[in-house]
Amino acid sequence: MNEFFKKLLGRLMGLWAGWTMQQRVILAAVVIVGIAGVVALFRVSASPVMVPVISRPITDEAALDRIMFRLDQEGVKSAVTANGIVQVADEQTARRMRAILAREDLIPSGTDPWQVFDRERWTITDFERKVNFRRAQTKMIAEHIKSIDDIDDANVIVEWPPKELFLSDQNPVTASVIITPKPGSDITQNRKKIEGIHKLLKFAIEGLRDEHITINDNYGNILNDFDGLAEFDRLKTIELESKMVLDLEKKYRGLVLTALQHTFSSNRVKDLNIKIDMDMSKKKIDTKENFPVTIRPRTPGLPYDDSLIVPSVLLSESISETKWEGTGFNPEGPAGVEGQVPPSFKDMGNLYGKVASTTRTHNEEINQRLIQEEKSPQIDRVTVSVNIDGKWKIKYDEKGKPVILTDGSIEREYTPVPAEDLRKAGDLIRDAIGYNSARGDSVTVQNIAFERSAEFKAEDDAYFKKKQMQTTIIIFISGLTLLLFGFILFRMISREMERRRRLAEEERARRQQMLRESAMAEAEQEGMDVSISVEERTRMELMESVINMAKEHPEDAGNLIRTWLAEE
Repeated sequence: MNEFFKKLLGRLMGLWAGWTMQQRVILAAVVIVGIAGVVALFRVSASPVMVPVISRPITDEAALDRIMFRLDQEGVKSAVTANGIVQVADEQTARRMRAILAREDLIPSGTDPWQVFDRERWTITDFERKVNFRRAQTKMIAEHIKSIDDIDDANVIVEWPPKELFLSDQNPVTASVIITPKPGSDITQNRKKIEGIHKLLKFAIEGLRDEHITINDNYGNILNDFDGLAEFDRLKTIELESKMVLDLEKKYRGLVLTALQHTFSSNRVKDLNIKIDMDMSKKKIDTKENFPVTIRPRTPGLPYDDSLIVPSVLLSESISETKWEGTGFNPEGPAGVEGQVPPSFKDMGNLYGKVASTTRTHNEEINQRLIQEEKSPQIDRVTVSVNIDGKWKIKYDEKGKPVILTDGSIEREYTPVPAEDLRKAGDLIRDAIGYNSARGDSVTVQNIAFERSAEFKAEDDAYFKKKQMQTTIIIFISGLTLLLFGFILFRMISREMERRRRLAEEERARRQQMLRESAMAEAEQEGMDVSISVEERTRMELMESVINMAKEHPEDAGNLIRTWLAEE
Protein backbone atom coordinates (compact mmCIF):
# COMPACT_ATOMS: atom_id res chain seq x y z
CA MET A 1 0.00 0.00 0.00
CA ASN A 2 2.82 2.35 0.86
CA GLU A 3 4.52 1.40 -2.42
CA PHE A 4 1.38 2.41 -4.27
CA PHE A 5 1.32 5.81 -2.67
CA LYS A 6 5.00 6.28 -3.41
CA LYS A 7 4.46 5.46 -7.08
CA LEU A 8 1.44 7.76 -7.23
CA LEU A 9 3.39 10.57 -5.60
CA GLY A 10 6.32 10.03 -7.98
CA ARG A 11 4.02 10.09 -10.96
CA LEU A 12 2.39 13.32 -9.78
CA MET A 13 5.78 14.89 -9.20
CA GLY A 14 6.82 13.86 -12.70
CA LEU A 15 3.69 15.37 -14.19
CA TRP A 16 4.20 18.58 -12.17
CA ALA A 17 7.78 18.83 -13.39
CA GLY A 18 6.69 18.34 -17.00
CA TRP A 19 3.97 21.00 -16.89
CA THR A 20 4.47 24.56 -17.98
CA MET A 21 3.97 27.53 -15.67
CA GLN A 22 0.60 28.30 -17.25
CA GLN A 23 -0.67 24.78 -16.57
CA ARG A 24 0.49 24.97 -12.97
CA VAL A 25 -1.34 28.29 -12.44
CA ILE A 26 -4.53 26.84 -13.94
CA LEU A 27 -4.37 23.78 -11.66
CA ALA A 28 -3.80 25.98 -8.56
CA ALA A 29 -6.75 28.19 -9.50
CA VAL A 30 -9.02 25.14 -9.96
CA VAL A 31 -8.00 23.76 -6.55
CA ILE A 32 -8.59 27.13 -4.83
CA VAL A 33 -12.02 27.56 -6.46
CA GLY A 34 -12.98 24.03 -5.42
CA ILE A 35 -11.94 24.58 -1.81
CA ALA A 36 -13.84 27.91 -1.73
CA GLY A 37 -16.95 26.23 -3.12
CA VAL A 38 -16.81 23.48 -0.50
CA VAL A 39 -16.39 26.05 2.29
CA ALA A 40 -19.30 28.12 0.97
CA LEU A 41 -21.46 24.99 0.72
CA PHE A 42 -20.71 24.08 4.34
CA ARG A 43 -21.41 27.63 5.55
CA VAL A 44 -24.72 27.82 3.70
CA SER A 45 -25.78 24.40 4.94
CA ALA A 46 -24.75 25.32 8.52
CA SER A 47 -26.68 28.63 8.56
CA PRO A 48 -29.64 28.67 11.01
CA VAL A 49 -33.13 28.07 9.68
CA MET A 50 -35.48 31.01 10.32
CA VAL A 51 -38.91 30.35 11.86
CA PRO A 52 -41.94 32.33 10.66
CA VAL A 53 -43.84 34.38 13.23
CA ILE A 54 -46.99 34.50 11.08
CA SER A 55 -47.20 31.94 8.28
CA ARG A 56 -49.47 34.01 6.02
CA PRO A 57 -47.75 36.81 4.02
CA ILE A 58 -48.44 40.34 5.26
CA THR A 59 -49.27 42.58 2.30
CA ASP A 60 -50.16 45.70 4.30
CA GLU A 61 -46.99 47.81 4.43
CA ALA A 62 -48.16 49.83 7.45
CA ALA A 63 -48.97 46.68 9.45
CA LEU A 64 -45.63 45.15 8.45
CA ASP A 65 -43.76 48.26 9.57
CA ARG A 66 -45.54 48.22 12.95
CA ILE A 67 -44.67 44.55 13.48
CA MET A 68 -41.00 45.06 12.54
CA PHE A 69 -40.76 48.11 14.81
CA ARG A 70 -42.18 46.10 17.72
CA LEU A 71 -39.70 43.29 17.07
CA ASP A 72 -36.86 45.83 17.09
CA GLN A 73 -38.08 47.18 20.43
CA GLU A 74 -37.85 43.68 21.90
CA GLY A 75 -34.32 43.31 20.52
CA VAL A 76 -35.28 40.33 18.34
CA LYS A 77 -33.29 39.65 15.19
CA SER A 78 -35.83 39.30 12.37
CA ALA A 79 -36.08 39.16 8.60
CA VAL A 80 -38.79 39.57 5.97
CA THR A 81 -38.97 37.30 2.94
CA ALA A 82 -39.76 38.49 -0.57
CA ASN A 83 -43.44 37.52 -0.21
CA GLY A 84 -43.87 39.35 3.15
CA ILE A 85 -43.42 36.60 5.78
CA VAL A 86 -41.80 37.75 9.02
CA GLN A 87 -39.21 35.30 10.38
CA VAL A 88 -37.17 35.03 13.60
CA ALA A 89 -34.29 32.85 14.77
CA ASP A 90 -36.01 30.07 16.76
CA GLU A 91 -39.38 28.63 17.72
CA GLN A 92 -39.35 29.94 21.30
CA THR A 93 -38.80 33.50 20.13
CA ALA A 94 -41.56 33.09 17.56
CA ARG A 95 -44.05 31.97 20.22
CA ARG A 96 -43.10 34.85 22.51
CA MET A 97 -43.48 37.42 19.74
CA ARG A 98 -46.86 35.98 18.67
CA ALA A 99 -48.09 36.48 22.23
CA ILE A 100 -46.85 40.09 22.28
CA LEU A 101 -48.30 40.90 18.85
CA ALA A 102 -51.67 39.40 19.76
CA ARG A 103 -51.70 41.25 23.10
CA GLU A 104 -51.08 44.61 21.41
CA ASP A 105 -53.44 44.02 18.43
CA LEU A 106 -50.61 44.13 15.91
CA ILE A 107 -51.58 40.96 14.00
CA PRO A 108 -53.50 42.04 10.84
CA SER A 109 -57.15 41.05 10.65
CA GLY A 110 -57.78 37.82 8.77
CA THR A 111 -54.36 36.42 9.65
CA ASP A 112 -54.23 32.98 11.23
CA PRO A 113 -51.11 32.72 13.39
CA TRP A 114 -51.60 28.98 13.90
CA GLN A 115 -51.23 27.82 10.26
CA VAL A 116 -47.55 27.24 10.84
CA PHE A 117 -48.49 24.29 13.11
CA ASP A 118 -50.73 22.63 10.56
CA ARG A 119 -49.57 19.12 9.59
CA GLU A 120 -51.00 17.40 6.51
CA ARG A 121 -50.84 13.61 6.24
CA TRP A 122 -52.55 11.22 3.81
CA THR A 123 -53.24 8.38 6.24
CA ILE A 124 -55.76 10.06 8.57
CA THR A 125 -59.43 10.97 8.25
CA ASP A 126 -60.93 14.43 8.34
CA PHE A 127 -62.25 13.79 11.87
CA GLU A 128 -58.82 12.74 13.10
CA ARG A 129 -57.26 15.68 11.33
CA LYS A 130 -59.68 18.04 13.04
CA VAL A 131 -59.07 16.45 16.45
CA ASN A 132 -55.30 16.62 15.97
CA PHE A 133 -55.52 20.22 14.84
CA ARG A 134 -57.54 21.21 17.89
CA ARG A 135 -55.12 19.38 20.18
CA ALA A 136 -52.17 21.04 18.50
CA GLN A 137 -53.94 24.39 18.66
CA THR A 138 -54.63 24.03 22.39
CA LYS A 139 -51.05 22.95 23.01
CA MET A 140 -49.62 25.85 21.04
CA ILE A 141 -51.88 28.34 22.85
CA ALA A 142 -50.56 27.00 26.16
CA GLU A 143 -46.98 27.29 24.91
CA HIS A 144 -47.60 30.87 23.80
CA ILE A 145 -48.97 31.77 27.22
CA LYS A 146 -46.03 30.05 28.93
CA SER A 147 -43.61 32.07 26.80
CA ILE A 148 -44.77 35.27 28.54
CA ASP A 149 -42.10 36.43 30.99
CA ASP A 150 -44.53 36.78 33.93
CA ILE A 151 -45.95 33.24 33.70
CA ASP A 152 -44.25 30.17 35.11
CA ASP A 153 -46.81 27.60 33.91
CA ALA A 154 -50.17 27.56 32.12
CA ASN A 155 -52.95 25.04 31.56
CA VAL A 156 -55.44 25.63 28.73
CA ILE A 157 -58.74 23.80 28.22
CA VAL A 158 -60.85 24.58 25.13
CA GLU A 159 -64.26 23.02 24.64
CA TRP A 160 -65.59 22.80 21.07
CA PRO A 161 -69.25 21.70 21.18
CA PRO A 162 -70.64 19.54 18.33
CA LYS A 163 -72.33 21.31 15.47
CA GLU A 164 -76.12 21.58 15.78
CA LEU A 165 -78.61 21.89 13.00
CA PHE A 166 -80.18 25.08 14.32
CA LEU A 167 -78.12 28.01 15.48
CA SER A 168 -80.37 28.55 18.48
CA ASP A 169 -79.46 25.07 19.75
CA GLN A 170 -75.71 25.58 19.24
CA ASN A 171 -73.66 25.63 22.42
CA PRO A 172 -70.88 28.26 22.56
CA VAL A 173 -67.16 27.59 22.46
CA THR A 174 -65.59 27.97 25.92
CA ALA A 175 -62.00 28.38 27.07
CA SER A 176 -60.50 28.09 30.54
CA VAL A 177 -56.93 29.08 31.42
CA ILE A 178 -55.11 28.56 34.70
CA ILE A 179 -51.81 30.42 35.01
CA THR A 180 -49.07 30.16 37.63
CA PRO A 181 -47.31 33.55 37.96
CA LYS A 182 -43.58 33.75 38.49
CA PRO A 183 -42.37 34.98 41.89
CA GLY A 184 -42.40 38.76 42.00
CA SER A 185 -44.64 39.12 38.93
CA ASP A 186 -47.51 41.64 38.89
CA ILE A 187 -49.57 39.89 36.21
CA THR A 188 -52.43 39.18 38.62
CA GLN A 189 -52.83 42.94 39.27
CA ASN A 190 -51.86 44.20 35.81
CA ARG A 191 -55.03 44.53 33.78
CA LYS A 192 -53.20 45.15 30.52
CA LYS A 193 -51.36 41.82 30.67
CA ILE A 194 -54.55 39.91 31.48
CA GLU A 195 -56.28 41.63 28.56
CA GLY A 196 -53.39 40.48 26.36
CA ILE A 197 -54.01 36.83 27.29
CA HIS A 198 -57.76 37.42 26.83
CA LYS A 199 -57.22 38.81 23.32
CA LEU A 200 -54.81 35.99 22.51
CA LEU A 201 -57.48 33.38 23.28
CA LYS A 202 -60.20 35.25 21.44
CA PHE A 203 -58.03 35.69 18.37
CA ALA A 204 -56.77 32.10 18.34
CA ILE A 205 -60.07 30.25 18.80
CA GLU A 206 -62.79 30.79 16.22
CA GLY A 207 -66.21 31.62 17.63
CA LEU A 208 -64.95 32.29 21.16
CA ARG A 209 -66.65 35.23 22.86
CA ASP A 210 -65.56 37.39 25.78
CA GLU A 211 -68.15 36.06 28.20
CA HIS A 212 -67.01 32.47 27.57
CA ILE A 213 -63.36 33.04 28.52
CA THR A 214 -62.18 32.36 32.07
CA ILE A 215 -58.65 33.14 33.27
CA ASN A 216 -57.73 32.01 36.79
CA ASP A 217 -54.55 31.96 38.81
CA ASN A 218 -53.23 28.90 40.61
CA TYR A 219 -55.27 29.89 43.72
CA GLY A 220 -58.59 29.92 41.83
CA ASN A 221 -58.97 33.72 41.65
CA ILE A 222 -60.68 35.00 38.51
CA LEU A 223 -58.38 37.46 36.77
CA ASN A 224 -60.42 38.54 33.73
CA ASP A 225 -63.42 39.91 35.65
CA PHE A 226 -62.97 43.32 34.08
CA ASP A 227 -66.32 44.59 35.36
CA GLY A 228 -65.20 43.83 38.88
CA LEU A 229 -61.90 45.59 38.20
CA ALA A 230 -63.68 48.87 37.46
CA GLU A 231 -63.52 49.85 41.13
CA PHE A 232 -59.85 48.89 41.22
CA ASP A 233 -59.22 50.99 38.11
CA ARG A 234 -60.99 53.92 39.77
CA LEU A 235 -58.80 53.60 42.85
CA LYS A 236 -55.73 53.27 40.62
CA THR A 237 -56.74 56.43 38.77
CA ILE A 238 -57.20 58.30 42.05
CA GLU A 239 -53.78 57.10 43.19
CA LEU A 240 -52.16 58.29 39.97
CA GLU A 241 -53.93 61.65 40.19
CA SER A 242 -52.82 62.10 43.80
CA LYS A 243 -49.26 61.21 42.82
CA MET A 244 -49.36 63.75 40.01
CA VAL A 245 -50.54 66.46 42.44
CA LEU A 246 -47.83 65.52 44.95
CA ASP A 247 -45.16 65.63 42.24
CA LEU A 248 -46.37 69.06 41.12
CA GLU A 249 -46.37 70.34 44.72
CA LYS A 250 -42.87 68.94 45.21
CA LYS A 251 -41.70 70.67 42.03
CA TYR A 252 -43.15 74.05 43.03
CA ARG A 253 -41.87 73.68 46.58
CA GLY A 254 -38.35 72.94 45.32
CA LEU A 255 -38.37 75.98 43.01
CA VAL A 256 -39.68 78.42 45.61
CA LEU A 257 -37.62 77.06 48.53
CA THR A 258 -34.40 77.11 46.49
CA ALA A 259 -34.98 80.72 45.43
CA LEU A 260 -35.71 81.87 48.99
CA GLN A 261 -32.78 79.96 50.49
CA HIS A 262 -30.42 81.53 47.98
CA THR A 263 -31.71 84.94 49.08
CA PHE A 264 -32.14 84.54 52.85
CA SER A 265 -29.89 81.44 53.46
CA SER A 266 -31.11 77.94 54.18
CA ASN A 267 -30.90 78.45 57.95
CA ARG A 268 -33.53 81.20 57.88
CA VAL A 269 -36.01 79.57 55.45
CA LYS A 270 -37.02 76.07 56.49
CA ASP A 271 -40.82 75.94 56.48
CA LEU A 272 -42.66 76.17 53.16
CA ASN A 273 -46.09 74.66 52.70
CA ILE A 274 -47.76 74.49 49.32
CA LYS A 275 -51.18 73.07 48.45
CA ILE A 276 -52.44 72.63 44.91
CA ASP A 277 -56.09 71.87 44.17
CA MET A 278 -56.50 70.31 40.73
CA ASP A 279 -59.60 69.50 38.71
CA MET A 280 -59.07 66.06 37.19
CA SER A 281 -62.37 65.94 35.29
CA LYS A 282 -62.39 66.21 31.52
CA LYS A 283 -64.09 69.28 30.12
CA LYS A 284 -65.02 70.02 26.54
CA ILE A 285 -65.42 73.75 25.94
CA ASP A 286 -66.95 75.27 22.79
CA THR A 287 -66.26 78.99 22.38
CA LYS A 288 -67.71 81.35 19.77
CA GLU A 289 -65.60 84.47 19.23
CA ASN A 290 -66.45 87.54 17.11
CA PHE A 291 -63.62 89.73 15.84
CA PRO A 292 -63.27 92.65 13.36
CA VAL A 293 -62.92 92.28 9.59
CA THR A 294 -59.59 93.28 8.03
CA ILE A 295 -60.26 95.04 4.74
CA ARG A 296 -56.65 96.01 4.06
CA PRO A 297 -53.68 94.64 6.02
CA ARG A 298 -50.78 96.82 7.08
CA THR A 299 -48.18 97.48 4.42
CA PRO A 300 -44.80 96.06 5.52
CA GLY A 301 -42.03 98.63 5.91
CA LEU A 302 -44.23 101.65 6.56
CA PRO A 303 -43.56 103.64 9.73
CA TYR A 304 -47.29 103.94 10.35
CA ASP A 305 -50.25 101.59 10.31
CA ASP A 306 -52.25 101.97 7.08
CA SER A 307 -54.44 98.92 7.65
CA LEU A 308 -58.21 99.21 7.34
CA ILE A 309 -60.18 97.27 9.95
CA VAL A 310 -63.96 97.58 10.30
CA PRO A 311 -66.32 95.94 12.78
CA SER A 312 -68.44 94.42 9.98
CA VAL A 313 -69.16 94.55 6.27
CA LEU A 314 -72.50 95.09 4.47
CA LEU A 315 -73.97 91.80 3.32
CA SER A 316 -77.39 92.98 2.04
CA GLU A 317 -79.70 96.03 2.27
CA SER A 318 -83.48 96.38 1.89
CA ILE A 319 -85.33 99.74 1.56
CA SER A 320 -89.17 100.14 1.66
CA GLU A 321 -90.98 103.55 1.23
CA THR A 322 -94.69 104.51 1.58
CA LYS A 323 -95.93 108.02 0.58
CA TRP A 324 -99.56 109.29 0.40
CA GLU A 325 -101.03 112.78 -0.12
CA GLY A 326 -104.71 113.87 -0.69
CA THR A 327 -108.09 114.66 0.92
CA GLY A 328 -109.41 112.28 3.44
CA PHE A 329 -112.94 110.90 3.19
CA ASN A 330 -115.16 108.76 5.28
CA PRO A 331 -116.94 105.89 3.59
CA GLU A 332 -120.73 106.09 3.52
CA GLY A 333 -123.41 103.54 2.85
CA PRO A 334 -125.56 103.18 -0.28
CA ALA A 335 -127.32 106.18 -1.67
CA GLY A 336 -130.11 107.35 0.53
CA VAL A 337 -128.73 105.44 3.51
CA GLU A 338 -126.74 107.14 6.22
CA GLY A 339 -123.38 105.63 6.92
CA GLN A 340 -122.28 104.02 10.16
CA VAL A 341 -119.43 106.53 10.85
CA PRO A 342 -119.53 107.98 14.36
CA PRO A 343 -120.28 111.71 14.60
CA SER A 344 -116.78 112.51 15.90
CA PHE A 345 -115.16 111.05 12.76
CA LYS A 346 -117.87 112.41 10.50
CA ASP A 347 -116.85 115.97 11.40
CA MET A 348 -113.31 115.21 10.18
CA GLY A 349 -114.44 114.43 6.65
CA ASN A 350 -112.99 116.18 3.61
CA LEU A 351 -109.87 117.19 5.53
CA TYR A 352 -106.41 117.40 3.87
CA GLY A 353 -104.02 114.43 4.73
CA LYS A 354 -100.38 113.41 4.04
CA VAL A 355 -98.56 110.12 5.00
CA ALA A 356 -94.83 109.21 4.42
CA SER A 357 -93.17 105.94 5.69
CA THR A 358 -89.63 104.65 5.01
CA THR A 359 -88.23 101.24 6.14
CA ARG A 360 -84.48 100.43 5.73
CA THR A 361 -82.95 97.02 6.62
CA HIS A 362 -79.14 96.42 6.79
CA ASN A 363 -77.61 92.94 7.08
CA GLU A 364 -74.02 93.16 8.34
CA GLU A 365 -71.46 90.33 8.20
CA ILE A 366 -68.92 89.84 11.03
CA ASN A 367 -65.99 87.45 11.51
CA GLN A 368 -66.58 84.49 13.77
CA ARG A 369 -64.25 81.88 15.20
CA LEU A 370 -65.44 78.63 16.76
CA ILE A 371 -62.96 77.16 19.27
CA GLN A 372 -63.28 73.64 20.64
CA GLU A 373 -60.90 72.56 23.40
CA GLU A 374 -60.61 69.89 26.04
CA LYS A 375 -59.10 70.68 29.41
CA SER A 376 -57.90 67.99 31.76
CA PRO A 377 -56.43 68.33 34.27
CA GLN A 378 -56.12 71.94 35.34
CA ILE A 379 -55.12 73.78 38.50
CA ASP A 380 -58.05 75.20 40.46
CA ARG A 381 -56.16 76.89 43.29
CA VAL A 382 -52.63 77.24 44.66
CA THR A 383 -51.89 78.25 48.26
CA VAL A 384 -48.39 78.89 49.60
CA SER A 385 -47.29 79.76 53.12
CA VAL A 386 -43.69 80.38 54.16
CA ASN A 387 -41.99 81.55 57.33
CA ILE A 388 -38.75 83.54 57.18
CA ASP A 389 -36.69 83.96 60.31
CA GLY A 390 -34.89 87.18 61.20
CA LYS A 391 -31.22 87.61 62.10
CA TRP A 392 -29.65 86.81 65.47
CA LYS A 393 -26.48 88.68 66.43
CA ILE A 394 -24.24 88.18 69.48
CA LYS A 395 -23.79 91.24 71.71
CA TYR A 396 -20.20 92.31 72.52
CA ASP A 397 -18.86 94.52 75.29
CA GLU A 398 -16.32 97.35 75.00
CA LYS A 399 -13.42 94.89 74.98
CA GLY A 400 -14.89 92.98 72.05
CA LYS A 401 -15.90 89.96 74.10
CA PRO A 402 -19.41 88.39 74.06
CA VAL A 403 -21.74 89.49 76.82
CA ILE A 404 -22.37 86.61 79.22
CA LEU A 405 -25.72 86.51 81.02
CA THR A 406 -26.24 85.42 84.61
CA ASP A 407 -27.33 81.93 83.53
CA GLY A 408 -24.02 81.42 81.75
CA SER A 409 -25.35 81.87 78.18
CA ILE A 410 -24.30 84.42 75.57
CA GLU A 411 -26.66 87.35 75.05
CA ARG A 412 -28.05 87.75 71.53
CA GLU A 413 -30.11 90.40 69.74
CA TYR A 414 -32.91 89.57 67.27
CA THR A 415 -33.52 91.67 64.13
CA PRO A 416 -36.84 90.92 62.33
CA VAL A 417 -37.19 90.82 58.56
CA PRO A 418 -38.21 94.20 57.14
CA ALA A 419 -41.71 94.48 55.71
CA GLU A 420 -40.30 95.46 52.32
CA ASP A 421 -38.29 92.22 52.15
CA LEU A 422 -41.39 90.21 53.04
CA ARG A 423 -43.32 91.93 50.25
CA LYS A 424 -40.55 91.22 47.74
CA ALA A 425 -40.43 87.58 48.85
CA GLY A 426 -44.19 87.35 48.28
CA ASP A 427 -43.79 88.79 44.76
CA LEU A 428 -41.05 86.26 44.08
CA ILE A 429 -43.30 83.39 45.16
CA ARG A 430 -46.23 84.66 43.10
CA ASP A 431 -44.13 84.78 39.94
CA ALA A 432 -42.69 81.31 40.64
CA ILE A 433 -46.09 79.59 40.99
CA GLY A 434 -47.89 81.57 38.28
CA TYR A 435 -50.14 83.43 40.70
CA ASN A 436 -53.69 83.99 39.47
CA SER A 437 -56.03 85.95 41.70
CA ALA A 438 -59.04 84.98 39.57
CA ARG A 439 -58.80 81.35 40.68
CA GLY A 440 -58.31 82.28 44.33
CA ASP A 441 -54.56 81.72 44.75
CA SER A 442 -53.11 82.72 48.11
CA VAL A 443 -49.54 83.52 49.15
CA THR A 444 -48.65 84.17 52.79
CA VAL A 445 -45.16 85.26 53.90
CA GLN A 446 -44.62 85.71 57.64
CA ASN A 447 -41.73 86.57 59.92
CA ILE A 448 -41.85 84.37 63.01
CA ALA A 449 -38.70 83.71 65.04
CA PHE A 450 -37.59 80.08 64.98
CA GLU A 451 -37.04 78.15 68.19
CA ARG A 452 -33.24 78.07 68.40
CA SER A 453 -32.61 77.25 72.07
CA ALA A 454 -30.85 73.99 71.26
CA GLU A 455 -28.84 75.65 68.49
CA PHE A 456 -27.79 78.55 70.73
CA LYS A 457 -26.84 76.15 73.53
CA ALA A 458 -24.66 74.19 71.13
CA GLU A 459 -23.02 77.43 69.94
CA ASP A 460 -22.44 78.56 73.57
CA ASP A 461 -20.93 75.20 74.50
CA ALA A 462 -18.67 75.35 71.47
CA TYR A 463 -17.60 78.92 72.36
CA PHE A 464 -16.80 78.08 76.00
CA LYS A 465 -15.05 74.91 74.94
CA LYS A 466 -12.97 76.92 72.51
CA LYS A 467 -12.09 79.46 75.22
CA GLN A 468 -11.15 76.64 77.59
CA MET A 469 -9.01 75.07 74.90
CA GLN A 470 -7.29 78.40 74.26
CA THR A 471 -6.54 78.80 78.01
CA THR A 472 -5.18 75.25 78.19
CA ILE A 473 -2.99 75.84 75.17
CA ILE A 474 -1.63 79.09 76.66
CA ILE A 475 -0.80 77.37 79.95
CA PHE A 476 0.80 74.48 78.12
CA ILE A 477 2.89 76.79 75.93
CA SER A 478 3.95 78.82 78.98
CA GLY A 479 5.05 75.69 80.85
CA LEU A 480 6.82 74.40 77.77
CA THR A 481 8.62 77.74 77.42
CA LEU A 482 9.78 77.64 81.02
CA LEU A 483 10.92 74.07 80.62
CA LEU A 484 12.82 74.95 77.45
CA PHE A 485 14.43 77.94 79.13
CA GLY A 486 15.52 75.76 82.08
CA PHE A 487 16.94 73.16 79.71
CA ILE A 488 18.89 75.82 77.79
CA LEU A 489 20.23 77.25 81.06
CA PHE A 490 21.21 73.77 82.29
CA ARG A 491 22.88 73.07 78.95
CA MET A 492 24.86 76.30 79.13
CA ILE A 493 26.05 75.59 82.71
CA SER A 494 26.94 71.98 81.77
CA ARG A 495 28.99 73.15 78.79
CA GLU A 496 30.79 75.73 80.88
CA MET A 497 31.70 73.13 83.52
CA GLU A 498 32.78 70.71 80.79
CA ARG A 499 34.92 73.39 79.19
CA ARG A 500 36.69 74.18 82.49
CA ARG A 501 37.27 70.50 83.21
CA ARG A 502 38.68 70.02 79.73
CA LEU A 503 41.01 72.99 80.16
CA ALA A 504 42.21 71.58 83.48
CA GLU A 505 42.91 68.19 81.89
CA GLU A 506 44.70 69.80 78.98
CA GLU A 507 46.82 71.83 81.42
CA ARG A 508 47.68 68.69 83.40
CA ALA A 509 48.55 66.79 80.22
CA ARG A 510 50.65 69.70 79.01
CA ARG A 511 52.60 69.75 82.28
CA GLN A 512 53.24 66.02 82.17
CA GLN A 513 54.44 66.34 78.58
CA MET A 514 56.72 69.19 79.56
CA LEU A 515 58.15 67.14 82.43
CA ARG A 516 58.68 64.19 80.09
CA GLU A 517 60.36 66.32 77.46
CA SER A 518 62.55 68.02 80.05
CA ALA A 519 63.57 64.61 81.41
CA MET A 520 64.50 63.39 77.94
CA ALA A 521 66.40 66.59 77.24
CA GLU A 522 68.39 66.18 80.44
CA ALA A 523 69.13 62.58 79.57
CA GLU A 524 70.37 63.54 76.13
CA GLN A 525 72.58 66.22 77.65
CA GLU A 526 74.10 63.69 80.06
CA GLY A 527 74.71 61.32 77.14
CA MET A 528 72.49 58.62 78.42
CA ASP A 529 71.19 56.08 75.99
CA VAL A 530 67.49 56.40 76.33
CA SER A 531 65.47 53.64 74.77
CA ILE A 532 61.82 54.30 74.19
CA SER A 533 59.51 51.33 73.97
CA VAL A 534 56.95 50.85 71.23
CA GLU A 535 54.15 51.38 73.69
CA GLU A 536 55.67 54.60 74.90
CA ARG A 537 56.15 55.84 71.36
CA THR A 538 52.53 55.03 70.48
CA ARG A 539 51.47 56.84 73.61
CA MET A 540 53.42 59.90 72.64
CA GLU A 541 52.04 59.93 69.09
CA LEU A 542 48.55 59.50 70.41
CA MET A 543 49.15 62.31 72.86
CA GLU A 544 50.33 64.58 70.05
CA SER A 545 47.27 63.74 67.96
CA VAL A 546 45.00 64.48 70.90
CA ILE A 547 46.65 67.86 71.41
CA ASN A 548 46.18 68.75 67.72
CA MET A 549 42.59 67.54 67.75
CA ALA A 550 41.88 69.45 70.96
CA LYS A 551 42.89 72.63 69.23
CA GLU A 552 40.60 72.01 66.24
CA HIS A 553 37.71 70.15 67.88
CA PRO A 554 37.60 70.79 71.59
CA GLU A 555 34.43 68.77 72.27
CA ASP A 556 35.60 65.65 70.38
CA ALA A 557 38.98 65.91 72.11
CA GLY A 558 37.29 66.05 75.51
CA ASN A 559 35.32 62.87 74.72
CA LEU A 560 38.49 61.15 73.55
CA ILE A 561 40.41 62.15 76.72
CA ARG A 562 37.59 60.88 78.92
CA THR A 563 37.65 57.56 77.10
CA TRP A 564 41.40 57.34 77.41
CA LEU A 565 41.31 58.09 81.15
CA ALA A 566 38.58 55.51 81.63
CA GLU A 567 40.76 52.87 79.94
CA GLU A 568 43.71 53.86 82.16
